Amino acid sequence: MKSLQIFLLLSLFMLSAQQLDEPVTYACTEGYEFNLEEQECKDINECETLPDACKGGMGCINHYGGYFCLPLNAQIIISNSEEDPPTVTRPPPPPHFIPIPAVPSHRGNYQITRLQAGQTFYTCPIGFTADEFNFCRDLDECLQSSYICQWRCVNQPGSYSCVCPEGYQVQGTHMCQDINECETGPNCHEDQVCWNYFGGYRCYPRNPCQEPYVQNGEGRCSCQSLSACRGLPPTIVYKYMSITSERSVPADIFQIQATSVFPNMHNTFRIKAGNEEGQFFLRRSSNVSAMLVMMRPLIGPREHVLDLEMVTQNSGLSYRSSSLLRLTIIVGPYAF
Repeated sequence: MKSLQIFLLLSLFMLSAQQLDEPVTYACTEGYEFNLEEQECKDINECETLPDACKGGMGCINHYGGYFCLPLNAQIIISNSEEDPPTVTRPPPPPHFIPIPAVPSHRGNYQITRLQAGQTFYTCPIGFTADEFNFCRDLDECLQSSYICQWRCVNQPGSYSCVCPEGYQVQGTHMCQDINECETGPNCHEDQVCWNYFGGYRCYPRNPCQEPYVQNGEGRCSCQSLSACRGLPPTIVYKYMSITSERSVPADIFQIQATSVFPNMHNTFRIKAGNEEGQFFLRRSSNVSAMLVMMRPLIGPREHVLDLEMVTQNSGLSYRSSSLLRLTIIVGPYAF
């Protein structure tokens, strides 16, 4: 009998040892995991474990067995009865600050700012601003001021850039500077001279003289035949200049001066041709010089050709002569 008892106890001990050696598994429903310390199924917080649980600026809200996505300014309503549930709303954030999103790992383009009393807020980076959903959106600096760029403003995420029209390059960050195409490369033929103006360039003939005139210097033409040049100025000088569009007026833009001075000679100046619309006025400065004044603003791009005449005479000697300066004024397309 005693041997039988010992055998039964030994059998029970071996059976218990076999049960302890077998692995024990626990199964929880989807959205839960088994907690060994508390020996029960615990909810999984997908808002912390899934890095892309919610997208498009939505906030992640964890609940038992799953999660859902809501706008960051959504109202959360809690009710356990059939009565109208109270509405829980958050106070509006301070200006330029954004409350912590529902998912701490989804900070997007926020910057952390820690205040007193344990409060933590997010501020938008420079170039961004908070929208109605308390999310940082790009601030369009180009809409803030029409003077931010000299020509055109191009908005970019978090910043902006200034661009200039063809013929100009950005100077600094806001201004446009004319490109001198006559210096950057050969743009005209060998028998032409390149003239740069605001926003472009033009090619003019190196020898502008036409019969009966012949060239006797750079931009200078003279008539060698008295019979052929009867009634014509003996010399014509060609000059070029450029101005910006819509320049303020009145403005002194060009000075003419006699190259030779003779005693007892009197000089007069006039605009002989090209001023049919009355945009210019020739003001006599002295006996040997005069100033061309622009009286009305010019809008480019366009070209004006003025014939400025100087008449030299001596009434005592019955002497009269004239010379002509043909001035080409190129008006740029912009006011810079």
